[in-house]
Amino acid sequence: MGDVKTRKLPAAVTLTPGAEARITALMAKAPEGAIGVKLSTPRRGCSGLAYSVDYVTEEVKFDEKIETPGGVLYIDGASVLYLVGSIMDWVEDDFTAGFTFANPNAKGACGCGESFMV
Repeated sequence: MGDVKTRKLPAAVTLTPGAEARITALMAKAPEGAIGVKLSTPRRGCSGLAYSVDYVTEEVKFDEKIETPGGVLYIDGASVLYLVGSIMDWVEDDFTAGFTFANPNAKGACGCGESFMV
């Protein structure tokens, strides 16, 4: 077969400094055994798919792995297709705080920004 050269592909999702800082903060108070946080797109919400960020304790084979200064962001392997090219940010204001996503793959989103469709 010969040597297969693997070239590093750009990350599926780009994290803003705000998102990286939030991952650092989450990992600072992570439960014991957590190895990072994982972004996935479970089916829910009025538009079909939602964004979900949870602690993870083990690596899953097909997950995308993005190293940040404060911890590892995993992206669910089944969700990567929906997220390629997205920019993940953390936004905090007087009324709300949460991760936001500028997703070029979304064909539509619900009014509250909680779910999207592709």
